[in-house]
Amino acid sequence: MTKRPILLITLLLALATAKPASAASTTVLVQSNLSSGSMSFLCLLEGCQVTETLSGSPSNFYVLSVSGSVNTQFLSSVLQSTAGVLNVAVLGATNNPLGNRYIVRTTGGLLNLQALCAANFCQIVRPLDAGLNQLFLIAGPSNQDPLLLLAVLQALPGVLDAELDQVITLTTGGAQATTPPPSLVNTTPVQYYGSVVWQGYVDQPATQIIGISRTQQSFNVTGFGIIADIDTGVDPNHPVLKPVLLPGYDFTRNQVGGSEMNDLPSGTPANETPCVNCTPGQVNQHSIAMVDQHSIAMVDSPQYADFGHGTMVAGLLHLVAPTASIMPLKAFHADGTGNLSDIIRATYYAAENHANVVNMSFDFTTSSQAMAAAVSWAESQGTLFVASAGNDGQMETVYPAGYTNVMGVASTNDQDQRSSFSNYGDQIVWVAAPGEAVVTTYPFGGYAAGWGTSFSAPMVSACVDLFENAKSNVAQTQAKVYVGHAQLLLAVGMGSGRLDLPWAVGASQSKVGDF
Repeated sequence: MTKRPILLITLLLALATAKPASAASTTVLVQSNLSSGSMSFLCLLEGCQVTETLSGSPSNFYVLSVSGSVNTQFLSSVLQSTAGVLNVAVLGATNNPLGNRYIVRTTGGLLNLQALCAANFCQIVRPLDAGLNQLFLIAGPSNQDPLLLLAVLQALPGVLDAELDQVITLTTGGAQATTPPPSLVNTTPVQYYGSVVWQGYVDQPATQIIGISRTQQSFNVTGFGIIADIDTGVDPNHPVLKPVLLPGYDFTRNQVGGSEMNDLPSGTPANETPCVNCTPGQVNQHSIAMVDQHSIAMVDSPQYADFGHGTMVAGLLHLVAPTASIMPLKAFHADGTGNLSDIIRATYYAAENHANVVNMSFDFTTSSQAMAAAVSWAESQGTLFVASAGNDGQMETVYPAGYTNVMGVASTNDQDQRSSFSNYGDQIVWVAAPGEAVVTTYPFGGYAAGWGTSFSAPMVSACVDLFENAKSNVAQTQAKVYVGHAQLLLAVGMGSGRLDLPWAVGASQSKVGDF
Protein backbone atom coordinates (compact mmCIF):
# COMPACT_ATOMS: atom_id res chain seq x y z
CA MET A 1 0.00 0.00 0.00
CA THR A 2 1.37 3.43 -0.92
CA LYS A 3 2.07 6.16 1.63
CA ARG A 4 -0.75 8.41 0.44
CA PRO A 5 -3.62 5.94 1.10
CA ILE A 6 -2.08 5.13 4.51
CA LEU A 7 -2.01 8.86 5.33
CA LEU A 8 -5.57 9.23 4.11
CA ILE A 9 -6.87 6.41 6.34
CA THR A 10 -4.95 7.80 9.33
CA LEU A 11 -6.55 11.21 8.84
CA LEU A 12 -9.98 9.70 8.37
CA LEU A 13 -9.59 7.79 11.62
CA ALA A 14 -8.56 11.01 13.34
CA LEU A 15 -11.70 12.69 12.07
CA ALA A 16 -13.81 9.81 13.29
CA THR A 17 -12.39 9.97 16.79
CA ALA A 18 -12.64 13.77 16.87
CA LYS A 19 -16.44 13.64 16.54
CA PRO A 20 -18.19 10.43 17.60
CA ALA A 21 -21.29 9.19 15.82
CA SER A 22 -24.49 10.42 17.40
CA ALA A 23 -27.32 9.71 14.95
CA ALA A 24 -29.28 6.71 13.77
CA SER A 25 -27.48 6.45 10.45
CA THR A 26 -23.70 5.95 10.42
CA THR A 27 -21.16 6.03 7.63
CA VAL A 28 -18.15 3.71 7.40
CA LEU A 29 -15.20 3.97 5.01
CA VAL A 30 -13.48 0.71 4.03
CA GLN A 31 -10.23 0.22 2.15
CA SER A 32 -10.19 -3.20 0.55
CA ASN A 33 -8.78 -5.38 -2.19
CA LEU A 34 -12.22 -6.92 -2.69
CA SER A 35 -14.15 -6.22 -5.86
CA SER A 36 -17.24 -4.02 -5.69
CA GLY A 37 -19.43 -7.10 -6.14
CA SER A 38 -17.74 -8.92 -3.28
CA MET A 39 -18.04 -5.89 -1.01
CA SER A 40 -21.75 -5.51 -1.85
CA PHE A 41 -22.31 -9.18 -1.06
CA LEU A 42 -20.44 -8.85 2.23
CA CYS A 43 -22.60 -5.86 3.14
CA LEU A 44 -25.72 -7.78 2.26
CA LEU A 45 -24.72 -10.41 4.81
CA GLU A 46 -23.68 -7.98 7.53
CA GLY A 47 -26.46 -5.37 7.32
CA CYS A 48 -24.82 -2.47 5.51
CA GLN A 49 -25.04 -0.93 2.05
CA VAL A 50 -22.33 0.26 -0.36
CA THR A 51 -23.28 3.81 -1.33
CA GLU A 52 -20.08 4.90 -3.12
CA THR A 53 -17.13 3.12 -4.69
CA LEU A 54 -13.78 4.80 -5.22
CA SER A 55 -11.63 2.72 -7.52
CA GLY A 56 -7.94 2.83 -6.81
CA SER A 57 -4.69 0.96 -7.18
CA PRO A 58 -3.89 -1.44 -5.65
CA SER A 59 -6.99 -1.19 -3.42
CA ASN A 60 -10.45 0.40 -3.54
CA PHE A 61 -12.33 2.61 -1.10
CA TYR A 62 -15.96 1.84 -0.26
CA VAL A 63 -18.41 4.14 1.54
CA LEU A 64 -20.90 2.09 3.56
CA SER A 65 -24.17 3.21 5.05
CA VAL A 66 -25.04 1.44 8.31
CA SER A 67 -28.55 1.61 9.77
CA GLY A 68 -29.16 2.32 13.43
CA SER A 69 -30.28 -1.26 14.06
CA VAL A 70 -26.75 -2.56 13.37
CA ASN A 71 -24.04 -2.49 16.03
CA THR A 72 -21.39 -0.39 14.29
CA GLN A 73 -18.52 -1.52 16.51
CA PHE A 74 -19.33 -5.18 15.95
CA LEU A 75 -19.67 -4.59 12.18
CA SER A 76 -16.31 -2.85 12.12
CA SER A 77 -14.59 -5.75 13.86
CA VAL A 78 -16.22 -8.25 11.45
CA LEU A 79 -15.12 -6.20 8.44
CA GLN A 80 -11.61 -5.77 9.81
CA SER A 81 -11.24 -9.53 10.23
CA THR A 82 -12.42 -10.24 6.69
CA ALA A 83 -9.72 -11.30 4.24
CA GLY A 84 -9.07 -8.53 1.71
CA VAL A 85 -10.19 -5.70 4.00
CA LEU A 86 -7.25 -3.46 4.82
CA ASN A 87 -8.70 -0.62 6.92
CA VAL A 88 -12.04 0.40 8.42
CA ALA A 89 -12.95 3.91 9.60
CA VAL A 90 -16.21 4.86 11.27
CA LEU A 91 -16.95 8.36 10.02
CA GLY A 92 -19.98 9.22 12.08
CA ALA A 93 -23.58 10.31 11.63
CA THR A 94 -25.12 11.87 8.51
CA ASN A 95 -26.73 14.94 10.05
CA ASN A 96 -23.76 17.24 10.61
CA PRO A 97 -24.69 20.82 9.63
CA LEU A 98 -22.52 22.38 6.94
CA GLY A 99 -20.39 25.34 7.96
CA ASN A 100 -16.83 25.59 6.62
CA ARG A 101 -16.14 26.01 2.90
CA TYR A 102 -13.13 24.65 1.01
CA ILE A 103 -11.65 25.35 -2.42
CA VAL A 104 -10.24 22.16 -3.92
CA ARG A 105 -8.15 21.88 -7.09
CA THR A 106 -7.87 18.49 -8.77
CA THR A 107 -6.09 16.96 -11.73
CA GLY A 108 -9.43 16.79 -13.52
CA GLY A 109 -13.01 16.02 -12.59
CA LEU A 110 -14.58 15.33 -9.24
CA LEU A 111 -12.49 12.18 -8.85
CA ASN A 112 -12.53 11.19 -5.19
CA LEU A 113 -14.46 14.21 -3.91
CA GLN A 114 -17.80 12.54 -4.53
CA ALA A 115 -16.86 9.54 -2.42
CA LEU A 116 -15.48 11.72 0.35
CA CYS A 117 -18.63 13.83 0.42
CA ALA A 118 -20.83 10.74 0.36
CA ALA A 119 -19.02 9.75 3.55
CA ASN A 120 -20.62 12.74 5.31
CA PHE A 121 -17.49 14.86 5.25
CA CYS A 122 -18.74 17.46 2.84
CA GLN A 123 -21.12 18.57 0.16
CA ILE A 124 -20.02 19.57 -3.33
CA VAL A 125 -21.39 23.09 -3.83
CA ARG A 126 -20.31 23.99 -7.36
CA PRO A 127 -17.41 24.06 -9.82
CA LEU A 128 -15.49 27.35 -9.84
CA ASP A 129 -13.56 27.28 -13.10
CA ALA A 130 -16.05 27.88 -15.92
CA GLY A 131 -16.21 24.32 -17.20
CA LEU A 132 -12.54 23.35 -16.88
CA ASN A 133 -13.67 20.75 -14.31
CA GLN A 134 -10.63 21.09 -12.07
CA LEU A 135 -11.64 23.49 -9.30
CA PHE A 136 -14.52 22.94 -6.88
CA LEU A 137 -16.12 24.56 -3.87
CA ILE A 138 -17.19 22.14 -1.17
CA ALA A 139 -18.82 22.73 2.21
CA GLY A 140 -17.90 20.71 5.27
CA PRO A 141 -19.54 20.02 8.64
CA SER A 142 -19.23 22.85 11.12
CA ASN A 143 -18.44 20.38 13.91
CA GLN A 144 -15.24 19.07 12.31
CA ASP A 145 -11.79 20.60 12.60
CA PRO A 146 -11.28 22.43 9.27
CA LEU A 147 -7.52 21.89 9.33
CA LEU A 148 -8.02 18.15 9.73
CA LEU A 149 -10.48 18.02 6.85
CA LEU A 150 -8.03 20.04 4.75
CA ALA A 151 -5.42 17.39 5.46
CA VAL A 152 -7.85 14.67 4.35
CA LEU A 153 -8.60 16.55 1.14
CA GLN A 154 -4.92 17.06 0.40
CA ALA A 155 -4.27 13.33 0.93
CA LEU A 156 -6.90 12.28 -1.62
CA PRO A 157 -5.42 10.91 -4.86
CA GLY A 158 -5.86 13.45 -7.65
CA VAL A 159 -6.14 16.50 -5.37
CA LEU A 160 -3.49 19.13 -6.17
CA ASP A 161 -4.28 21.51 -3.33
CA ALA A 162 -7.06 22.52 -0.96
CA GLU A 163 -7.63 25.68 1.05
CA LEU A 164 -10.26 27.31 3.20
CA ASP A 165 -12.55 29.75 1.44
CA GLN A 166 -11.65 33.22 2.75
CA VAL A 167 -14.02 36.07 3.46
CA ILE A 168 -12.44 39.12 1.83
CA THR A 169 -13.17 42.68 2.97
CA LEU A 170 -13.28 45.14 0.10
CA THR A 171 -11.93 48.30 1.70
CA THR A 172 -9.71 48.28 4.75
CA GLY A 173 -7.05 50.54 6.19
CA GLY A 174 -6.74 54.28 6.57
CA ALA A 175 -8.17 55.76 3.38
CA GLN A 176 -10.43 58.47 4.76
CA ALA A 177 -12.59 61.02 2.95
CA THR A 178 -11.72 64.54 4.08
CA THR A 179 -12.98 67.68 2.31
CA PRO A 180 -15.19 67.70 -0.82
CA PRO A 181 -13.03 68.82 -3.76
CA PRO A 182 -14.19 71.80 -5.88
CA SER A 183 -14.60 69.46 -8.86
CA LEU A 184 -17.39 67.58 -7.08
CA VAL A 185 -19.63 70.65 -7.09
CA ASN A 186 -18.79 71.70 -10.66
CA THR A 187 -22.11 70.51 -12.08
CA THR A 188 -21.93 72.27 -15.45
CA PRO A 189 -23.18 69.77 -18.05
CA VAL A 190 -20.80 68.86 -20.89
CA GLN A 191 -20.77 66.20 -23.59
CA TYR A 192 -18.42 63.26 -23.14
CA TYR A 193 -18.48 60.51 -25.76
CA GLY A 194 -22.23 60.37 -26.17
CA SER A 195 -23.24 61.14 -22.58
CA VAL A 196 -23.94 64.34 -20.68
CA VAL A 197 -21.63 64.51 -17.68
CA TRP A 198 -20.58 67.04 -15.08
CA GLN A 199 -17.60 69.20 -16.00
CA GLY A 200 -16.01 68.46 -12.65
CA TYR A 201 -15.83 64.80 -13.66
CA VAL A 202 -13.92 65.31 -16.93
CA ASP A 203 -11.84 68.35 -15.93
CA GLN A 204 -10.77 67.34 -12.42
CA PRO A 205 -7.07 67.46 -11.46
CA ALA A 206 -6.58 63.70 -11.86
CA THR A 207 -7.51 63.79 -15.56
CA GLN A 208 -4.97 66.52 -16.18
CA ILE A 209 -2.26 64.87 -14.09
CA ILE A 210 -2.34 61.58 -16.01
CA GLY A 211 -3.07 63.28 -19.36
CA ILE A 212 -6.39 61.78 -20.47
CA SER A 213 -7.44 64.37 -23.06
CA ARG A 214 -3.92 64.65 -24.51
CA THR A 215 -3.84 60.88 -24.98
CA GLN A 216 -7.26 60.71 -26.60
CA GLN A 217 -6.47 63.54 -29.01
CA SER A 218 -2.89 62.58 -29.87
CA PHE A 219 -3.30 58.85 -30.29
CA ASN A 220 -7.00 58.54 -31.18
CA VAL A 221 -7.57 55.89 -28.50
CA THR A 222 -10.73 55.93 -26.40
CA GLY A 223 -11.15 52.31 -25.38
CA PHE A 224 -11.66 48.94 -26.99
CA GLY A 225 -13.27 45.65 -26.09
CA ILE A 226 -14.24 44.71 -22.53
CA ILE A 227 -12.97 45.77 -19.12
CA ALA A 228 -14.26 43.52 -16.32
CA ASP A 229 -14.58 44.88 -12.80
CA ILE A 230 -14.80 42.47 -9.86
CA ASP A 231 -16.53 44.53 -7.21
CA THR A 232 -19.87 45.29 -5.54
CA GLY A 233 -21.61 45.57 -8.91
CA VAL A 234 -22.79 48.76 -10.59
CA ASP A 235 -25.82 51.00 -10.93
CA PRO A 236 -26.99 49.65 -14.32
CA ASN A 237 -29.17 52.69 -15.06
CA HIS A 238 -26.65 55.41 -14.30
CA PRO A 239 -27.00 57.75 -17.32
CA VAL A 240 -23.23 58.08 -17.78
CA LEU A 241 -22.48 54.35 -17.60
CA LYS A 242 -25.58 52.74 -19.07
CA PRO A 243 -24.48 53.04 -22.75
CA VAL A 244 -21.27 51.06 -22.14
CA LEU A 245 -22.40 48.50 -19.55
CA LEU A 246 -22.68 44.80 -20.28
CA PRO A 247 -25.09 42.74 -18.15
CA GLY A 248 -22.32 41.07 -16.18
CA TYR A 249 -23.06 38.57 -13.44
CA ASP A 250 -23.96 38.56 -9.75
CA PHE A 251 -21.97 35.81 -8.02
CA THR A 252 -23.49 36.64 -4.63
CA ARG A 253 -26.93 35.67 -5.95
CA ASN A 254 -25.93 33.38 -8.83
CA GLN A 255 -27.86 35.33 -11.41
CA VAL A 256 -27.22 37.31 -14.58
CA GLY A 257 -26.79 41.05 -14.05
CA GLY A 258 -24.12 42.70 -11.91
CA SER A 259 -26.36 45.31 -10.30
CA GLU A 260 -25.54 46.63 -6.85
CA MET A 261 -28.96 48.26 -6.64
CA ASN A 262 -30.37 44.85 -5.68
CA ASP A 263 -28.66 45.29 -2.32
CA LEU A 264 -31.01 48.14 -1.42
CA PRO A 265 -34.33 47.50 0.32
CA SER A 266 -37.05 46.27 -1.99
CA GLY A 267 -39.11 49.12 -3.41
CA THR A 268 -36.34 51.74 -3.18
CA PRO A 269 -37.11 54.51 -5.75
CA ALA A 270 -34.77 54.34 -8.72
CA ASN A 271 -34.18 58.06 -9.23
CA GLU A 272 -31.31 58.50 -11.70
CA THR A 273 -31.36 62.30 -12.02
CA PRO A 274 -28.09 63.91 -10.86
CA CYS A 275 -28.67 66.16 -7.86
CA VAL A 276 -27.04 69.43 -8.94
CA ASN A 277 -28.27 71.37 -5.89
CA CYS A 278 -27.39 68.82 -3.24
CA THR A 279 -24.91 69.44 -0.47
CA PRO A 280 -22.02 66.95 -0.57
CA GLY A 281 -22.37 64.37 2.18
CA GLN A 282 -20.19 61.52 3.42
CA VAL A 283 -21.69 58.16 2.47
CA ASN A 284 -18.94 55.95 3.90
CA GLN A 285 -15.40 56.12 5.21
CA HIS A 286 -13.80 56.73 1.84
CA SER A 287 -16.45 58.60 -0.17
CA ILE A 288 -18.35 61.90 -0.27
CA ALA A 289 -21.31 61.98 -2.66
CA MET A 290 -23.57 64.54 -4.29
CA VAL A 291 -26.89 62.83 -3.56
CA ASP A 292 -29.98 63.80 -1.58
CA GLN A 293 -30.15 63.45 2.19
CA HIS A 294 -32.59 60.55 1.98
CA SER A 295 -30.07 58.50 -0.03
CA ILE A 296 -27.27 59.39 2.36
CA ALA A 297 -29.36 58.32 5.34
CA MET A 298 -30.36 55.07 3.63
CA VAL A 299 -26.76 53.90 3.16
CA ASP A 300 -25.51 55.24 6.51
CA SER A 301 -25.07 51.86 8.23
CA PRO A 302 -22.50 49.01 8.29
CA GLN A 303 -24.81 47.03 6.02
CA TYR A 304 -23.97 49.51 3.23
CA ALA A 305 -20.37 50.30 4.18
CA ASP A 306 -19.19 49.81 0.58
CA PHE A 307 -22.37 50.42 -1.37
CA GLY A 308 -21.48 52.36 -4.51
CA HIS A 309 -17.88 51.18 -4.63
CA GLY A 310 -18.36 49.31 -7.90
CA THR A 311 -20.19 52.20 -9.56
CA MET A 312 -17.38 54.55 -8.53
CA VAL A 313 -14.71 52.25 -9.95
CA ALA A 314 -16.70 51.83 -13.18
CA GLY A 315 -16.90 55.61 -13.55
CA LEU A 316 -13.12 55.88 -13.54
CA LEU A 317 -12.76 53.07 -16.07
CA HIS A 318 -15.17 55.00 -18.28
CA LEU A 319 -13.38 58.29 -17.71
CA VAL A 320 -10.09 56.96 -19.11
CA ALA A 321 -11.50 54.55 -21.72
CA PRO A 322 -14.95 55.99 -22.55
CA THR A 323 -15.74 53.71 -25.51
CA ALA A 324 -14.73 50.45 -23.84
CA SER A 325 -17.48 48.13 -22.62
CA ILE A 326 -17.59 47.51 -18.87
CA MET A 327 -18.55 44.10 -17.49
CA PRO A 328 -19.66 44.35 -13.83
CA LEU A 329 -18.91 41.14 -11.92
CA LYS A 330 -20.51 41.36 -8.50
CA ALA A 331 -18.53 39.27 -5.99
CA PHE A 332 -18.94 41.58 -2.98
CA HIS A 333 -21.96 42.51 -0.89
CA ALA A 334 -22.87 46.09 -0.05
CA ASP A 335 -21.17 45.70 3.35
CA GLY A 336 -17.88 45.10 1.55
CA THR A 337 -17.53 41.38 2.26
CA GLY A 338 -17.13 38.72 -0.39
CA ASN A 339 -16.06 35.10 -0.64
CA LEU A 340 -12.74 34.28 -2.26
CA SER A 341 -14.52 31.49 -4.15
CA ASP A 342 -16.81 34.06 -5.81
CA ILE A 343 -13.81 36.20 -6.77
CA ILE A 344 -12.20 33.14 -8.34
CA ARG A 345 -15.41 32.33 -10.23
CA ALA A 346 -15.51 35.92 -11.48
CA THR A 347 -11.89 35.66 -12.66
CA TYR A 348 -12.66 32.61 -14.80
CA TYR A 349 -15.90 34.19 -15.99
CA ALA A 350 -14.09 37.33 -17.16
CA ALA A 351 -11.63 35.34 -19.28
CA GLU A 352 -14.33 33.03 -20.62
CA ASN A 353 -16.30 36.08 -21.71
CA HIS A 354 -13.37 37.73 -23.50
CA ALA A 355 -12.43 40.55 -21.12
CA ASN A 356 -9.27 42.38 -22.18
CA VAL A 357 -8.55 43.59 -18.68
CA VAL A 358 -9.80 42.72 -15.19
CA ASN A 359 -9.80 45.45 -12.56
CA MET A 360 -9.52 44.23 -8.95
CA SER A 361 -9.88 47.09 -6.47
CA PHE A 362 -9.43 44.95 -3.37
CA ASP A 363 -6.67 43.15 -1.50
CA PHE A 364 -6.12 40.37 1.02
CA THR A 365 -3.05 39.30 2.96
CA THR A 366 -3.21 35.49 2.73
CA SER A 367 -2.13 34.16 -0.64
CA SER A 368 -4.35 31.66 -2.42
CA GLN A 369 -3.07 28.94 -4.72
CA ALA A 370 -6.47 28.71 -6.35
CA MET A 371 -6.60 32.45 -7.03
CA ALA A 372 -3.06 32.46 -8.41
CA ALA A 373 -3.96 29.55 -10.69
CA ALA A 374 -7.10 31.35 -11.88
CA VAL A 375 -5.15 34.48 -12.78
CA SER A 376 -2.49 32.44 -14.59
CA TRP A 377 -5.09 30.55 -16.60
CA ALA A 378 -6.94 33.74 -17.52
CA GLU A 379 -3.67 35.35 -18.54
CA SER A 380 -3.02 32.39 -20.87
CA GLN A 381 -6.34 33.27 -22.52
CA GLY A 382 -5.18 36.86 -23.16
CA THR A 383 -6.74 38.60 -20.14
CA LEU A 384 -4.63 41.16 -18.26
CA PHE A 385 -4.90 42.04 -14.55
CA VAL A 386 -4.61 45.19 -12.45
CA ALA A 387 -5.19 45.39 -8.67
CA SER A 388 -5.06 47.98 -5.91
CA ALA A 389 -2.08 47.88 -3.55
CA GLY A 390 -4.11 48.40 -0.37
CA ASN A 391 -4.67 51.21 2.12
CA ASP A 392 -2.71 50.22 5.23
CA GLY A 393 0.08 52.73 4.61
CA GLN A 394 2.67 49.98 4.93
CA MET A 395 5.27 48.07 3.00
CA GLU A 396 3.42 44.76 3.09
CA THR A 397 2.60 41.98 0.67
CA VAL A 398 -1.04 41.79 -0.36
CA TYR A 399 -2.83 39.88 -3.08
CA PRO A 400 -3.74 39.84 -5.90
CA ALA A 401 -1.34 42.77 -6.38
CA GLY A 402 1.46 40.56 -5.05
CA TYR A 403 1.18 38.04 -7.89
CA THR A 404 3.85 38.56 -10.52
CA ASN A 405 1.31 38.58 -13.37
CA VAL A 406 -0.81 41.34 -11.80
CA MET A 407 0.00 45.05 -11.92
CA GLY A 408 -0.36 46.53 -8.43
CA VAL A 409 -1.31 50.21 -8.15
CA ALA A 410 -0.50 52.63 -5.33
CA SER A 411 -2.12 56.02 -4.68
CA THR A 412 -0.70 59.54 -5.03
CA ASN A 413 -2.08 62.97 -4.25
CA ASP A 414 -2.28 65.88 -6.68
CA GLN A 415 1.32 66.85 -5.85
CA ASP A 416 2.69 63.46 -6.93
CA GLN A 417 3.37 62.41 -3.36
CA ARG A 418 2.50 59.00 -1.99
CA SER A 419 -0.86 59.10 -0.23
CA SER A 420 -0.32 58.51 3.48
CA PHE A 421 -2.77 55.59 3.42
CA SER A 422 -1.25 53.89 0.37
CA ASN A 423 0.72 50.68 0.69
CA TYR A 424 4.08 50.70 -1.03
CA GLY A 425 6.95 48.39 -1.93
CA ASP A 426 8.15 47.07 -5.26
CA GLN A 427 6.79 43.60 -4.52
CA ILE A 428 3.21 44.86 -4.85
CA VAL A 429 3.45 48.21 -6.66
CA TRP A 430 4.14 48.43 -10.37
CA VAL A 431 2.88 51.98 -10.81
CA ALA A 432 0.92 54.68 -8.97
CA ALA A 433 -2.04 56.88 -9.94
CA PRO A 434 -4.10 59.64 -8.31
CA GLY A 435 -6.24 58.30 -5.49
CA GLU A 436 -7.33 61.24 -3.36
CA ALA A 437 -10.61 63.13 -3.87
CA VAL A 438 -11.05 61.54 -7.29
CA VAL A 439 -14.44 62.46 -8.76
CA THR A 440 -16.44 59.66 -10.34
CA THR A 441 -19.94 58.27 -10.79
CA TYR A 442 -22.13 57.17 -7.88
CA PRO A 443 -25.47 55.32 -7.71
CA PHE A 444 -28.76 57.21 -8.13
CA GLY A 445 -27.30 58.94 -11.19
CA GLY A 446 -24.96 60.89 -8.95
CA TYR A 447 -21.29 61.67 -8.50
CA ALA A 448 -18.88 61.18 -5.62
CA ALA A 449 -15.29 61.82 -4.60
CA GLY A 450 -13.29 58.81 -3.47
CA TRP A 451 -10.10 58.23 -1.51
CA GLY A 452 -8.10 55.00 -1.75
CA THR A 453 -6.01 52.79 -4.00
CA SER A 454 -9.33 51.31 -5.14
CA PHE A 455 -9.75 54.44 -7.25
CA SER A 456 -6.16 54.51 -8.49
CA ALA A 457 -6.31 51.00 -9.96
CA PRO A 458 -9.09 51.61 -12.54
CA MET A 459 -7.08 54.39 -14.18
CA VAL A 460 -4.34 51.87 -14.87
CA SER A 461 -6.82 49.17 -15.95
CA ALA A 462 -8.33 51.57 -18.48
CA CYS A 463 -4.84 52.58 -19.63
CA VAL A 464 -4.10 48.92 -20.37
CA ASP A 465 -7.32 48.76 -22.37
CA LEU A 466 -6.06 51.69 -24.45
CA PHE A 467 -3.08 49.54 -25.42
CA GLU A 468 -5.53 46.99 -26.84
CA ASN A 469 -7.17 49.88 -28.70
CA ALA A 470 -3.88 50.58 -30.40
CA LYS A 471 -2.43 47.08 -30.66
CA SER A 472 -4.35 43.82 -30.25
CA ASN A 473 -3.23 40.84 -28.16
CA VAL A 474 -0.95 42.73 -25.78
CA ALA A 475 0.67 40.34 -23.30
CA GLN A 476 0.89 41.11 -19.59
CA THR A 477 4.66 41.50 -19.81
CA GLN A 478 4.31 43.98 -22.69
CA ALA A 479 1.60 45.92 -20.87
CA LYS A 480 3.79 46.21 -17.79
CA VAL A 481 6.61 47.63 -19.89
CA TYR A 482 4.28 50.19 -21.47
CA VAL A 483 2.73 51.23 -18.15
CA GLY A 484 6.27 51.45 -16.78
CA HIS A 485 6.78 54.54 -18.92
CA ALA A 486 5.73 56.68 -15.97
CA GLN A 487 6.75 59.84 -14.12
CA LEU A 488 9.38 59.06 -11.52
CA LEU A 489 8.44 59.77 -7.91
CA LEU A 490 10.63 60.72 -4.99
CA ALA A 491 8.80 58.35 -2.64
CA VAL A 492 10.31 54.89 -2.25
CA GLY A 493 8.45 51.72 -3.17
CA MET A 494 6.22 53.31 -5.80
CA GLY A 495 7.26 51.06 -8.65
CA SER A 496 7.85 52.74 -12.00
CA GLY A 497 6.31 56.01 -10.82
CA ARG A 498 3.04 57.84 -11.43
CA LEU A 499 0.92 56.84 -14.43
CA ASP A 500 1.58 58.96 -17.53
CA LEU A 501 -1.02 58.07 -20.17
CA PRO A 502 0.54 59.84 -23.18
CA TRP A 503 3.94 58.31 -22.51
CA ALA A 504 2.55 54.82 -21.83
CA VAL A 505 0.23 54.76 -24.85
CA GLY A 506 2.97 56.29 -26.97
CA ALA A 507 5.25 53.44 -25.94
CA SER A 508 2.60 50.93 -27.00
CA GLN A 509 2.49 52.59 -30.42
CA SER A 510 6.27 53.01 -30.59
CA LYS A 511 5.84 56.78 -30.53
CA VAL A 512 7.53 57.50 -27.24
CA GLY A 513 9.45 60.40 -28.75
CA ASP A 514 6.23 62.32 -29.38
CA PHE A 515 5.97 63.18 -25.69
